[in-house]
Amino acid sequence: MSQLRSPGQATGTARRMLSGAARASAVRLVAVAAAGVVSAGAAIALPAVLGHTLDLLLDGAANAGSWLALCAALIVADMLSDSASALLTGTVNARSAAWTRGRALRHLLAVGPRGAARFTPGDLVTRLTGNAAEAAVAPATLAAAVPALALPIGGLVALLLIDVWTAVAFLAGAPVLVLLLRAFTRDTSDAVSRYQRVQGDIATRLVEALGGARTVAAAGTQEWERARILAPLPELGQRGHQVWRVYGTAVARGAVLVPLLETGVLAVGGLRLAAGELTVGELLAVFRYAALAAGIGAVVGQLGALVRSRAAARRTAELLTVPAMAYGTRGLPEDGPGRLEFRDVTVVREGRPVLRDVNLVVPGGATLAVVGRSGAGKTVLAELAGRLADPDTGTVLLDGIPLSELERQALRRDVGYAFERPTLFGATVADALAFGPYEPGEPAVTAAARAAGADPFVRRLPTGYATPLGDAPLSGGEAQRLGLARAFAHAGRLLVLDDATSSLDSVTERQVVRALLHEVRPGTRVVIAHRASSAARADLVAWLDGGRIRGVGPHAALWAIPEYRAVFAAAAADGERDDAHPRAAR
Repeated sequence: MSQLRSPGQATGTARRMLSGAARASAVRLVAVAAAGVVSAGAAIALPAVLGHTLDLLLDGAANAGSWLALCAALIVADMLSDSASALLTGTVNARSAAWTRGRALRHLLAVGPRGAARFTPGDLVTRLTGNAAEAAVAPATLAAAVPALALPIGGLVALLLIDVWTAVAFLAGAPVLVLLLRAFTRDTSDAVSRYQRVQGDIATRLVEALGGARTVAAAGTQEWERARILAPLPELGQRGHQVWRVYGTAVARGAVLVPLLETGVLAVGGLRLAAGELTVGELLAVFRYAALAAGIGAVVGQLGALVRSRAAARRTAELLTVPAMAYGTRGLPEDGPGRLEFRDVTVVREGRPVLRDVNLVVPGGATLAVVGRSGAGKTVLAELAGRLADPDTGTVLLDGIPLSELERQALRRDVGYAFERPTLFGATVADALAFGPYEPGEPAVTAAARAAGADPFVRRLPTGYATPLGDAPLSGGEAQRLGLARAFAHAGRLLVLDDATSSLDSVTERQVVRALLHEVRPGTRVVIAHRASSAARADLVAWLDGGRIRGVGPHAALWAIPEYRAVFAAAAADGERDDAHPRAAR
């Protein structure tokens, strides 16, 4: 579940986000407003022109034909401007949705994986798709709001100009209309916000189930999982009914109130006609203007769209309230060996320290194995090493430069990562291996694949390195080797292997480690190790226990400590007993 700073901050951020979307389509929004003004102008002028034309026809005036032509011109202008407004509104909505999604996605990528983890994957999908699309409606709706409001205001002004008494009859019921609109806005805002929240909850559960589809199938829990995903559905239905109930109530009340207002205005107008104060044409105009002034349906529709858009914008903007990771302007020294240092580093997650007062130095060019029981803080330390996350206190330095002061490109070009479950990007296998801050070139990609033990199975694919990723069925070990190859192809002065060989058998792992030492660009290595063999091959071992550094030294020296040996007990029980002893691991 996401943790946000404050509702007020999200509201302010949403307002700025929508302003940016509006600026991106400023010309088209002006055109939407202009088309709306033309349509509103024609609609306001038409009743008066129709009324005057009727009076001329009743009087048999010679110029009645010209006024009939003017009526036709106003009707055509209204139709054309409405069509133009609809086309422009659709274009603006699409552009605004693209701008909003792009803005939110760029920021989400900039906050880093730890910041993005405040939101569940399903919730993120909902915010970036449905919520962003609903939020994008706001600029065009606001641009059309002025002409929409011009219709009732123009109708009321026209009533006043034609006959004050009919206007007074309308104004007698106007306060009830205002109260109705106010209540509609308040109730709809709350209902829509709750509806969108439940939508995000269902999406989160669905994404979780899809990610674990094999586990669900193997356990035979499809029905249970379906029930879990759909458990919020009754609440979603309740919130949806609430939204439509509020909307329906407003429309129903308007359906009662508006005819009463029009009847009152028509009755007063009839009395004024009988008294000779109004003509037949003016009575027709009065009735039409009363309908325009009471046009609550259009106003309710505009308000409803704005309320839904504002609620959706607030949910989308909550992504922007997570602080982005700031970078400095410094570069790394050209001849730096890759010396990595942790100074008094502490990391707190969900109120619990996962790393505490870590002080550690990895000499340039050395390989450091990080070992420890599950939950000891190994992955967090790996995240800090390449600045996928920042410590809460303390400093991490590379060649004497704090990582937070490095320029983004300088950091990413010289720090590489390989993960336990790599995600591969690109159209082909070659693209996936070349994916990174720079293009390594075909020879470097092929050499990296050989070093990672991936070249043989890649060449067996239908079209080798040109095989589309979707047509390359990969086992877990093969995907992991491609992830290693990608990291090797972009290896800089620091390479972090976060459990990146866990799916490899012992023989393949030894081959990869040997290639890492002799075939990949020299540099500092940080390896999250679970096997004693991996720790034995490293120059140094950092032993983490409960978030603290319990010991640092060669594997052979630490092996004398019983608690250190116990870290590898599970691996030894799984058939790697020979690898457990430091001499056998060499």
